[in-house]
Amino acid sequence: MQELCKTGTMSVSEWIELAVQLDVDGLEWYAGFLEMKDRKNWKRFRKQVESHGKVIPMLCCSPDFTHPDANFRLREIEKQMDWIEMTHHLGGTYCRVLSGQRRPELSMEEGVDMAAECIEACLPLAQFLGVTLILENHYKDDFWEYPEFAQKMDVFCELVDRIQHPFFGVNYDPSNAFLAGEDPLELLYRVSDRVVTMHASDRYLIEGTIEDLRKEEGGAVGYAKRLRHGEIGKGLNDYGAIFTELKRVGFDGWISIEDGVDGMEQLGRSVDFVRKKMREYWP
Repeated sequence: MQELCKTGTMSVSEWIELAVQLDVDGLEWYAGFLEMKDRKNWKRFRKQVESHGKVIPMLCCSPDFTHPDANFRLREIEKQMDWIEMTHHLGGTYCRVLSGQRRPELSMEEGVDMAAECIEACLPLAQFLGVTLILENHYKDDFWEYPEFAQKMDVFCELVDRIQHPFFGVNYDPSNAFLAGEDPLELLYRVSDRVVTMHASDRYLIEGTIEDLRKEEGGAVGYAKRLRHGEIGKGLNDYGAIFTELKRVGFDGWISIEDGVDGMEQLGRSVDFVRKKMREYWP
C-alpha cells in the first residue's frame, strides 16, 4: 500500500506482473494507487491485466460519508462517482463503499442517515454503468484517523437494511468482525442474503488481545500496529461454516484474497487454500 499509494517506489505495472503469477482469475484494484490519478492509465492497466487472461472485477475505495460538513460529504460523493466510473473503465462490476469514519461526536442515527443519503446519491450512476456498490463490514482504511463508523454489527446491519436497491450489496470480510469483538458467523447469518462479494482473510495479533486493540482504536492514524493479516486458513475463521452458509443462499460472486504481508509464497498458499475450498463447496 505504501509503495503503490504513497512513495511510488513500486509501479502498478510491476504489481500486475507479480500478481498474475498467482492462480487467480482477477485482480482487485485500489482507487488510491498513485498512477490512477491519470485517467489515461485506466485503459492501459486494464489492457495489461487482460493480456494475461485476467480481469479487474472490483475496485476498493474508501469514501468518508460521515463528516459533519455537508460540503465535505458532497465532495466525497463526487469522489465516489469518479470511482464508479473508474470501475466501469477497468471492466469491473463491483465498487466498494464505506460509511465513513466513526468520529467521537457522531450518534448512530446521524451516521446512518448521512451514510445512507450519500450512498443512495451514488446509486443512479452505478446502475447506469452496471456497477454494484458493495458495503464492507470494514475495520479501518489504512489512511484514516478513526475506525469505520459501521464497524459494529448492529450499525452495519442497520445501514444495509436502510438501502434496498438492486445495485447495492454487501462485501463480507469475516476477519473484520473479530476486530469489532463480534462473531463473524453471526454477522454472516444476518446479512448472507445480501452478500455479493467477499474478502477472504485471516488475522492475528502480534501482541496483546482483541480487547487491547479496541482500547487503542480511538484516533490513531493508520492501521493498528498490533494487527497483522495472516495466511488464509491458519487464523481464527471457520471457512467451512462460512462457505456452507454462502452456498446455502446461492452466493456466486467474487472472493478476493487479502494476504501477502509476508511475501508472494505466503500469498500463493492462501490462493491454494481458497481454491481448494471453492472446489469443495462449488464443484
